[in-house]
Amino acid sequence: MSQVYEGYERQYCELSANLSRKCNSASALLDGEKKKQEISELQAGLEDADVLIRKMDLEARSLQPSAKATLLAKLREYKSDLNKLKREVKKLTMPNSNQPGKDELLDPGMAGMHEASANQRGRLALSTERLDQSTDRLRETRRTALETEDIGVSILEDLHLQRETLLHSHNKLYEVDSAIDRSKKVLTSMSRRLSRNKWIVGSIIFALILAIIIVLYFKIFH
Repeated sequence: MSQVYEGYERQYCELSANLSRKCNSASALLDGEKKKQEISELQAGLEDADVLIRKMDLEARSLQPSAKATLLAKLREYKSDLNKLKREVKKLTMPNSNQPGKDELLDPGMAGMHEASANQRGRLALSTERLDQSTDRLRETRRTALETEDIGVSILEDLHLQRETLLHSHNKLYEVDSAIDRSKKVLTSMSRRLSRNKWIVGSIIFALILAIIIVLYFKIFH
């Protein structure tokens, strides 16, 4: 659920419960300045409630379809409750609205409606309490999620450092391997030159020996 919507909903539930209490207290007053002041405060509160309803409606319609359907259903109940409060406040503005039994005589079902409205306001108060509890749980869940996210980021940073270390080690190994290859080539070249030099020296020695033998032959036999 949107935190913005939850904030509007909490404000509306508190305002609705407050308006209900004021409406009940105003209905017990006789016509006079105090009652007019109570009615004026009630009408201002109803305007504030209308604003909150519109804000909740806009916020709910901006959410995903799955969440939007649930919130709009709750919003219809809030609108219905607000309309009942408006009717009660409108009754208070009528002359002699506090005379007992007048509306009930015209409509015997009004007493039942008042009782149902009071029950609904009680349910709203209970819903407000449950909403506060849900908000606390959401905050705790969000805090846990943030802590988990921080741990995940730390692990990713460690893995990145380990990857950089492995890449650096791999580059070093590649350089060492290249140096070994170069050294092997140099040693192979030196070995070939040494073998060639051995053949050259052997050939020179053989030629000298052969020359010595020829010289000795001519000296002995001639």
